Amino acid sequence: MSTPHIAAEPGDFAKTVLMPGDPLRAQFIAETFLQDVRQVTAVRGMLGFTGTYEGRPISVMGSGMGMPSIGIYSYELFKFYGVENIIRIGSAGSYTDKAKLFDVVLASGAVSESSYAKTQSGFEGHITFPSRSLNEKLKASAAKQGIPLIEGNIHSSDVFYRQPSDEKPTYWEKLRDEQGCVCVEMESFALFANAQILGKNAACLLTISDSFVSPEITTAEQRQKSFTDMMKVALGAEY
Repeated sequence: MSTPHIAAEPGDFAKTVLMPGDPLRAQFIAETFLQDVRQVTAVRGMLGFTGTYEGRPISVMGSGMGMPSIGIYSYELFKFYGVENIIRIGSAGSYTDKAKLFDVVLASGAVSESSYAKTQSGFEGHITFPSRSLNEKLKASAAKQGIPLIEGNIHSSDVFYRQPSDEKPTYWEKLRDEQGCVCVEMESFALFANAQILGKNAACLLTISDSFVSPEITTAEQRQKSFTDMMKVALGAEY
């Protein structure tokens, strides 16, 4: 069986899939951390791999950028491939000096202006939530490995290049101060919405790659290869 966007066969994916945005990051994770790895899909260059970590089956696959892209891939994995857990592992821009470069954030909710969930299922809310049980497993993994986590809401935006405005406070300051958003990314609102309607589990771990309150920024190579704390937390959880 294959879907319009995934060329894998039944059983090719493990019950748990780690999902970075970048397919090259998925390849790096698979080749660096997993044993007995095999590539299971490469449609449109969106690479997916399955292997084992400490003897447990696990898969990793790119999601692409934005909610439409992760919306398609996560839906097909949940609906057609028997995947039970998807953990997004991505990069984010910090909205606060409390979340610095390379810090790891665990999303407790995804706030968005997106129409994804309304169009997809009629959901009218502006926030979607991860699986509580999955978040608890990730927190246990982080604690066991001594890796600090920052927990809080995140902002899932449809727009990367947002036009500047003279409005004060700025949109991101409002999201931080009124909605508790620690940082911004572009996928989790849709991922959580899909999991909710399909009765599956989803979570999101993010590494701060740049900041709205500091000039620091990571390179493309660092974003591809150096977010190891986040990867260790996701891989070390007992699903």
